[in-house]
Amino acid sequence: MTDYLAPQRYLPHEAPMCLLENVIEVTETSAHCQVKVSPDGVLAPFLNSDGALPGWFAIEIIAQTVGVWSGWHTMRAGEASVGVGMLIGGRGLRCPAGQFPAQTLLECKVTLLMSDEKIGSFEGEILADNRVMASGRVNTYQPDKNELKQLF
Repeated sequence: MTDYLAPQRYLPHEAPMCLLENVIEVTETSAHCQVKVSPDGVLAPFLNSDGALPGWFAIEIIAQTVGVWSGWHTMRAGEASVGVGMLIGGRGLRCPAGQFPAQTLLECKVTLLMSDEKIGSFEGEILADNRVMASGRVNTYQPDKNELKQLF
């Protein structure tokens, strides 16, 4: 069994923008993270008056799980810091209920569909009690240092 660091160690995010609480598993082609919809957790600033998380957060939770996958592989390759990744699009993203209910433990799983040195495509789903709450495909871009300088 592998011990994983906290999600923010694999992501270039600080509170309150890291929307994940636990890394469960990372493999060559997948990642699995968790977060609880709770007023005491990392999602607290984003909850509505019923304590639920709006469904449109699904794309960012999936994208951050991809970021954990990328950051874990970057660190495993011996690089000192994780890079910035960019979400360039989503396809077929669905959250039928429109929100994630209060006190729900969300399991986000992503699977690599294809990648090269810069672009990746991942299928993602967010489950609660083994039921799919949200799903879709995200496409990501990994800029190099020169491209980041030009952008920022």
